[in-house]
Amino acid sequence: MHTCLNVDEIIRLVASELVASKAKATAVALACCHKNFEEPVLDTLWETQERILPLLRSLPRDVWVTGKHVCVPTIFVLSSFNSFIPKYLKRPPTVSEWARFRKYARRMRQLRERVTLNFPPPFVSSNQRLYAIDEPLFQNLRTLELQSITGEDIPVIPSFLSPRITTISITFQVGSSLSAAIVAPMITAFLTLCPNLQDLSLCALPRDPTITDAVSAMLLAINHDTLQSFQVDSPLTEVARESIYKNPGLRGLSVVVERDILLPTMVLPNLTDLIIQRDYDSDWSRMFHGATLEKLKTVTLFFESYQAGGLLETFERVALATSIQNTLSKFQLYTSSLWNPNYHSLLPFTQLTHLIIVFFCDLHCSSTVDDDVIISLARAMPKLETLQLGHDPCGETPTGATVKGLVALAHHCQDLSTLRVHFQVDSFAIPPAVARDTSDTGPTDPPGDCALRILEVGSIPMPEEWVSFVALTLAYIFPRLETIHYIDEEWGNVMGAISLSRQIINHSSKEPPPPPRSNSNDTSPGTALNIGS
Repeated sequence: MHTCLNVDEIIRLVASELVASKAKATAVALACCHKNFEEPVLDTLWETQERILPLLRSLPRDVWVTGKHVCVPTIFVLSSFNSFIPKYLKRPPTVSEWARFRKYARRMRQLRERVTLNFPPPFVSSNQRLYAIDEPLFQNLRTLELQSITGEDIPVIPSFLSPRITTISITFQVGSSLSAAIVAPMITAFLTLCPNLQDLSLCALPRDPTITDAVSAMLLAINHDTLQSFQVDSPLTEVARESIYKNPGLRGLSVVVERDILLPTMVLPNLTDLIIQRDYDSDWSRMFHGATLEKLKTVTLFFESYQAGGLLETFERVALATSIQNTLSKFQLYTSSLWNPNYHSLLPFTQLTHLIIVFFCDLHCSSTVDDDVIISLARAMPKLETLQLGHDPCGETPTGATVKGLVALAHHCQDLSTLRVHFQVDSFAIPPAVARDTSDTGPTDPPGDCALRILEVGSIPMPEEWVSFVALTLAYIFPRLETIHYIDEEWGNVMGAISLSRQIINHSSKEPPPPPRSNSNDTSPGTALNIGS
């Protein structure tokens, strides 16, 4: 073997490249054939796990047995048929089997579990006592991401924590019964078990004074020199708010605004991502007065009030008082209100690449997006990559953009990849060349090569007789369109027609050109030779 393969850094680079190129079988074969490759390959294969299931499978099959009666701790695993099946712990693992389990567990650096854990605490705690394990179960874990967590899962979470963890992201299951008496101790445990925490995200927490106190106490005790992101959807005490709003190293922050609370001014020169959740009709804009937000790129607003009112006008006013309009690239607003927003308030934000505004739309659609709105936004924001206005488009409103607005959007925003707006299908009967905006400030050229790949049409009605017109028009305006998200099945025929037309065009372009035609009245050898020469 070449001497360079005795260098650990080179072997690890080879293992990493093999796994990244989906050649895991080759990497495993190398590990089996040569001792030098075993550790690097295993480290690479186990570094990032999307599920806990592969680790559980490192235990022998006879440890688990399917049964009808729960007589031992239960664990739910994902079967090959993507359905949950209960399996029960038949016997405790032996010392060697548990050592094998931990051999792989210690290699994990990132764990992203997307399903309910149901990982029984007795399984972990009993084996830790049995084998006198004083170190964490996942001693080298750096990133822990858990979703759909219920109250039954919470006692298990400390088993996943270790001093090396720097990132924790937990999303609790909406609607599940979460007891503040269980959640609060888990939050408090983060400081003890993860002293080097840099990024913390806790979503869908229950609103309870006990949790507010636990989150605030943790925030005040955490190392602010290393904390980079704090996105916990819980209110804070006044002292905790003062502390977090003036953390110069913070890059990500989630703020919950309650009624009649004191909002200190934000002095966050390195903040790039801001989330604001407002539960009541409080003056959320006070935090922007005199704010220092020199690097803010993303603003996300969640407003649960049924009086959306002039949200965009207020945001424009407070943002223009800072430097946000020069740095903001992503703006998202979600509200449960019926709303007719003034989109023109967003025109000063010329650097936006993502504009997402979601409001209630059902039976009484309040969407008033028309060509004037679309064209104004397209001209002001040529860097747009995502544009989503309103909820899923519906068939309850006769208004909406027309082909004219879509052509202008494709012309001005060449990088646009995702689009969701209400539009009028009957306008597609007008040829795009005629629908083109011919005003002094509008486009006079074809849309060009717009990057749009995803079009969301919701339940906009699609008459069967319009399928061909719409397919040809969309293919003309958005030549890279790949996916249409729809409810009306006729839109599937539109996408099918677009795909078929592209196949025909691609096939025609690959056919060899026809041979030159000779004059049928002159068949002399000299003439034929001259034609072919």
